Amino acid sequence: MRSPWFNKPLAIFGPRPPVSWLLLCVVCVLGLIAILGSTSLSAFDSVTPTPVLDIYSNYRRLKEQAAVDYLELRTLSSGAGRQREVGLCGREQENYVPCYNVSANLLTGLQDGEEFDRHCEMSRPRKQCLVRPPKDYKIPLRWPAGKDVIWSGNVKITKDQFLSSGSMTKRLMLLEENQFAFHSEDGLIFDGVKDYSHQVAEMIGLGGDSEFVQAGVQTVLDIGCGFGSFGAHLVSLKLMSVCIAAYEATGSQVQMALERGLPAMIGNFISRQLPYPSLSFDMIHCAQCGIVWDKKDGMLLIEVDRVLKPGGYFVLTSPASNPHGSSLSTKKRSTLTPIDEFTEEICWNLIAQQDETFIWQKTVDVHCYKTRKHGAIPICNDGHDSSSYYQPLVSCISGATSNRWIPIQNRSSGPHLSSAELEIHGNSAGRLL
Repeated sequence: MRSPWFNKPLAIFGPRPPVSWLLLCVVCVLGLIAILGSTSLSAFDSVTPTPVLDIYSNYRRLKEQAAVDYLELRTLSSGAGRQREVGLCGREQENYVPCYNVSANLLTGLQDGEEFDRHCEMSRPRKQCLVRPPKDYKIPLRWPAGKDVIWSGNVKITKDQFLSSGSMTKRLMLLEENQFAFHSEDGLIFDGVKDYSHQVAEMIGLGGDSEFVQAGVQTVLDIGCGFGSFGAHLVSLKLMSVCIAAYEATGSQVQMALERGLPAMIGNFISRQLPYPSLSFDMIHCAQCGIVWDKKDGMLLIEVDRVLKPGGYFVLTSPASNPHGSSLSTKKRSTLTPIDEFTEEICWNLIAQQDETFIWQKTVDVHCYKTRKHGAIPICNDGHDSSSYYQPLVSCISGATSNRWIPIQNRSSGPHLSSAELEIHGNSAGRLL
């Protein structure tokens, strides 16, 4: 026998309730569940502590955390399911760089600068250990602040070395307690770097350095970059500047540039090619980099030509680099200096000279090499460009037979590749950009 409470709905809706009534019941149940869930969640939130942003008021806690992370690296995996602990290297190896051992190179008879070159064959097997950070190392400032201010304890240059390094360095950097600052309070760069960059732009026919990209200059190799101020300025112009400098046990230019967050690597022109493919850079810059360019029968300039793109620029600033005298017109004299002869043989044209700065431009016409006089520097074989890095310097011209021979002025300055570049790199590269 049915209950009278059950008969009332039947009397209203009949023996089979309508679908709309069933849907209404489902909606009411779901609403009740939602209300109860939000109530319980709000109650849980009331007892949950408010999340605190990971912000540190000083660098002590960051340094402590970095030390903990560093020590955790001592435990490294050495096979499936097996682990071993790797110890810390001694303090005497704080400046250790693989394949660079000046004392060992000197014992083998290397000299004339080759002792500072990369010689992995001279390196003895070393016990595996983790190179310690400098004693007073601090976490670098975040970019872009870290580009202009670094901790003095993070680099191997002392205050005494800084104060005795000459007037140019004193104007270049401000020494503030435990920091090296590369800019003033109003953001201006010291030592005339901005003026120098503007001068270089005007010398190649531009209205200012902001037009570098439109002129095809996007990648710059800065040889012997010092403290990286020129490269840092180029980065602010949205150019890619790479620093390369010789190995130094202390006061390393590469270490200074890396600490500022700028791309840098160890390398030189003494005996081996640079670790870059042919036709890699739009501009190569040398400001008092200490290289005698007419040494080794011009092979140093030939190496610059190898990594320089067609139509690219070689900027040389040095009191000792004046090959012509006080003005460009003196080049017309009958007696040419060695650097004049070398640049003519590799189809470079001296386009500008101002004070101690000289700018050559590489030819855009690959046929220039065929019209040179008999006995000029030969063209390298076709397979030379595909050889591995760190090969010995050569006395032949590379890149002339490469399908990547595209003048920088013909390259797209925007995010998309030009038609000539698409023929080489393919449509997939254009989509990636």
